[in-house]
Amino acid sequence: MIDKSISLRAADNIRILSAAMVEKAKSGHPGGPMGGADFMHVLFSEFLNFDPSDTSWFARDRFYLDAGHMSAMLYSTLALFGKYSMEDLADFRQWQSVTPGHPEKDFERGIENTSGPLGLGHAFGIGSAIAERFLAQRFGKVVEHNTFIYISDGGVQEEISQGGGRIAGYLGLGNITMFYDANDIQLSTEVDAVTKEDTSAKYKAWGWHVVTIDGNDHDEIRKALKECIAETDRPSLIIGKTIMGKGVRSESNDLYEGEVELHGKPLGASNASYEKTIEGLGGSPDNPFQIFEDVQAHYANVISEKQSAAAAQKKEFKEWVSNNKGLAGKLEKFMNRELPNIDWESIEQKPNNATRNASSTVLAHFADNIENMIVASADLSNSDKTDGFLKKTTAFTKGDFSGAFLQAGVAELTMAALATGMALHGGVIPVCATFFAFSDYMKPAIRVAALMEQPVIFIWTHDAFRVGEDGPTHQPIEQEAQIRLLEKLKNHSGNNSFLALRPADVNETTVCWKLALENSNSPSGLILSRQNIENIPSDNGYEDALGAAKGAYIVKDCNGTPDVILLANGSEVATLFDGAKLLEERKDIAIKIVSVPSEGLFRSQSKTYQRSVLDADVPKFGMTAGLPVNLEGLTGDTGKVWGLDHFGYSAPYTVLDEKFGFTGENVYKCVSELLDL
Repeated sequence: MIDKSISLRAADNIRILSAAMVEKAKSGHPGGPMGGADFMHVLFSEFLNFDPSDTSWFARDRFYLDAGHMSAMLYSTLALFGKYSMEDLADFRQWQSVTPGHPEKDFERGIENTSGPLGLGHAFGIGSAIAERFLAQRFGKVVEHNTFIYISDGGVQEEISQGGGRIAGYLGLGNITMFYDANDIQLSTEVDAVTKEDTSAKYKAWGWHVVTIDGNDHDEIRKALKECIAETDRPSLIIGKTIMGKGVRSESNDLYEGEVELHGKPLGASNASYEKTIEGLGGSPDNPFQIFEDVQAHYANVISEKQSAAAAQKKEFKEWVSNNKGLAGKLEKFMNRELPNIDWESIEQKPNNATRNASSTVLAHFADNIENMIVASADLSNSDKTDGFLKKTTAFTKGDFSGAFLQAGVAELTMAALATGMALHGGVIPVCATFFAFSDYMKPAIRVAALMEQPVIFIWTHDAFRVGEDGPTHQPIEQEAQIRLLEKLKNHSGNNSFLALRPADVNETTVCWKLALENSNSPSGLILSRQNIENIPSDNGYEDALGAAKGAYIVKDCNGTPDVILLANGSEVATLFDGAKLLEERKDIAIKIVSVPSEGLFRSQSKTYQRSVLDADVPKFGMTAGLPVNLEGLTGDTGKVWGLDHFGYSAPYTVLDEKFGFTGENVYKCVSELLDL
């Protein structure tokens, strides 16, 4: 039986620490953490199965915070477990602090995900729960665990909650318990100023188990958590009616709770009294960064109990390993993202094929050889050609995760976030696919995946205006430039935050898949054609295409110094070959052609290599089906890029090639003008 007084004292301690962090930083969100402290204390101390001394333990329960603005609440809770010092909390939101304004993934301290853009965090949690079900189907109880999610009004309002809620309900993810902190207040208004929806009915319609409670009543929280954890046939939502700024007092010492202004600014900057609030909660305004002695003693027992429970579970795992050496070896490889040996050269590609089809061939090979790959498609598997994988497996359904394919439906942002959550969980290799034009829907998730350095693989087909008849809504123009900006952005480890790859033919597609699969430092994206592409002339196919591993390489050389260097990626490389043939026949000039599937990867090579590919004093001509900026950094001020500065049009792609100047004749014309021939 939990002592009610110590339980409330612990929650008040979290409230004090959260309010003090924001006050000292003069920045942040105190009200939400003060209302959510009760749930956090009960969940973390009584229900969350984890080892405070080994927070990366694979079989731990996961906790995903969607409401990243409530970071002070999470840091304060983890401080009770010794994961943050009082100095860490006092350093909230400061330069190089371990307590940034919004949480950033830090498994060693118990932070499962970076959160900030509302809605993403809970979708990461749902993706993680899918990964858990996938692994549990293959390895059983030893990898089973629960997934807890904390979401606020803003997260529920974000459109991504539609996709996440639908998919979790459809798949019957009974390993999920999500707490909805329904305090009726958001940053600038009360919630009823923006919505009157029945959230309970909405989630029930998606197939969720829903309970509504007083979110500040510890007994109701305990009862709800027990009920929801026991519900294994469907995901559970606890709607906790909490009080924004619980415990906040005014200068007259009256309660000043449930006010909009408590959401997003320090108490001392509002009509509340920071000092009276801290005193009312049992703390010292002059020295608020303290853990109460009785709370510290209580949590010492909690830590000991959790470590003992984890030790017993780890002992059971060791016994399982000794009795299941084959399975255990496979699980270890999955957990360490240890890839199987892939005979890449044996993947037989059909010449002159669309690169989306070449990707399908690679995926079919993966289906037979990579047992922990999960592929998802946004209702396009027969068009983005992930069906090459699907034909050799089955799609997930409720209670059956024996296959390896997620039919995400038309929900690109949700799918990208789910895949990121799978990567966060670990043990699986997530891949997701859609048309390149619809990568626009995915950008928020891609950005945070890049920030977290998660190796999600994105497949984007229908890569350019050659989508043709579907018209400008489906014809990517600016999308490649947008994605390649992430190649120029460093992550916190100092590496390129994204690897964008646009292969020029089927052999380069195989190599680009190799690069994406072996990249464990960031997300990767493959940008693939709808239409067939002529192979790069080569005697050695795949072996020559391995040059793509350096981001850019010479696919046609000449004797001595070239008169001009032609460069492109994707479909345009074949067009450069057509133009080069005309230039050689009509002007008798020496030409080098360079394929650049990834400028970011090329810029990571040595300066010596870069100069060997792009001779410093040689004029350069680039061709891109996107914005000219895609190649202007490589052609330089004295070069020229033929690209597009307008939206596309609806017509057969061969007509568009002519109208837009993507022909050998136009290459001939542009280079002749560049060289003044």
